[in-house]
Amino acid sequence: MNLGMRCVCRPVCWPFGRLLDSRHCVFALTLLTLLMQVVVEANSWWSLAMNPLLIPEAYIIGAQPLCSQLVGLSQGQKKLCQLYQDHMQYIGEGAKTGIRECQYQFRHRRWNCSTVDNSSVFGRVMQIGSRETAFTYAISAAGVVNAVSRACREGELSSCGCSRAARPKDLPRDWLWGGCGDNLNYGYRFSKEFVDAREREKSYPKGSYESARLQMNLHNNEAGRRTVSDLAHVSCKCHGVSGSCSLKTCWLQLADFRKVGDALKEKYDSAAAMKLNSRGKMVQMHSRYNAPTSHDLVYIESSPDYCLKNQTTGSLGTVGRLCNKTSEGMDGCELMCCGRGYDQYKAQIVERCHCKFHWCCYVKCKRCTKIVDQFVCK
Repeated sequence: MNLGMRCVCRPVCWPFGRLLDSRHCVFALTLLTLLMQVVVEANSWWSLAMNPLLIPEAYIIGAQPLCSQLVGLSQGQKKLCQLYQDHMQYIGEGAKTGIRECQYQFRHRRWNCSTVDNSSVFGRVMQIGSRETAFTYAISAAGVVNAVSRACREGELSSCGCSRAARPKDLPRDWLWGGCGDNLNYGYRFSKEFVDAREREKSYPKGSYESARLQMNLHNNEAGRRTVSDLAHVSCKCHGVSGSCSLKTCWLQLADFRKVGDALKEKYDSAAAMKLNSRGKMVQMHSRYNAPTSHDLVYIESSPDYCLKNQTTGSLGTVGRLCNKTSEGMDGCELMCCGRGYDQYKAQIVERCHCKFHWCCYVKCKRCTKIVDQFVCK
C-alpha cells in the first residue's frame, strides 16, 4: 500500500507539514501498521458467499490468478484455493448456507445477522468477541462441513467420494452397510484446514486481546464442526418384494442444516464467558459453572445492546424493524424497539388460499388479499 509517505529514523516531513523526530516516527509506523491490519481484517472468506465468480466454469485447473483475486482469503486459504479450486464453489455455498441459517435463527432478535457489504459481510460487529460473533463463526464453519461433505457424495469433487465411515457396531447383522453416504470425515477435515487457516497464520503476544480472540475463533469454529458431526445419523432404505423390507441398506447421512442451526442457537443461549489466565490460556470467567467443552460456544466480550445505529460497534439499530405487539419475547415491540415506541401501519398482503388437490397430482390454489396491522419500531 503506497500512502505517499516515507518513514526513516531521522526527522521526516509528513503531508501535514510537521516535522517528526524518530520517536514519533516509530509511533506513526505502529499506528499505520494497526490501521493496515484493521483494513485487512475487515475482509473475510465469508465474502465467497457474496462473490459472483463462484461458478464451476470459473475454476479452471491452473488458473491461479483467480485465487489471488478472490476477496477475503488469507495467504494459507489462497494456497488451498490453488490446490483445490473445485472446492471453492462449495465453500461459498457453505458460507451462504451459514449466513441464511444465522439470519433465520436471529430473525426475531435485535441483531438479526444482517449483511452489510460483499467483503466484510457482517461489518464491524464481528470485531467484538461477543456471543453473536461466536455463533457466526460456528455456523459458517458448520456450513462448509455440510456443503463439502455433500459435494463429495454427489461426485462434484475430484479428491473425495462417498463416505468410508466404519459400520456402526449396533447395526443389525442382516442390514447392509453401503450406499453412498455424505463424506463427513473429508468435509470435517477440509473445513478445519480451510476455515482455521486464517487464525493459524497469526501470532500474537501471550495474554493480549488478539491472542484471546484468536483462541475464541478457533474454539467456535470447532464447535460448529462438531455439531454437524454429532447430528449425523444412519439412514436406511428398504428392499424386498412388494416393499416387505426384508433387506435394508444403510449409510451415513448429515442432518438437515436447520437442526444444526437449532442446536447452535441453544449453545449460543448458554455460551460461556471466558478470559485469559496468567499462562495465556482461555479459562472460564465464572468458575461456579461447568467448564465449556469443545462442543460449546465461548465469548470474551459482552454484546452491545444493538438498539441504535453505532458505527463504532457496527450495530445497525432497530429503527424501522417490524415487531410483534402481543409478544413478550425478544420479537415483542417493547424489547425490539428498546422502549422507543412503535408506529402502526395497515399493510396489504397476498397469500395462497382455498387450495385443492387435483387428481393426479397437483395442488391448485387461489390468491387472496387481506389487510393486516403491522408495527414498526420508532
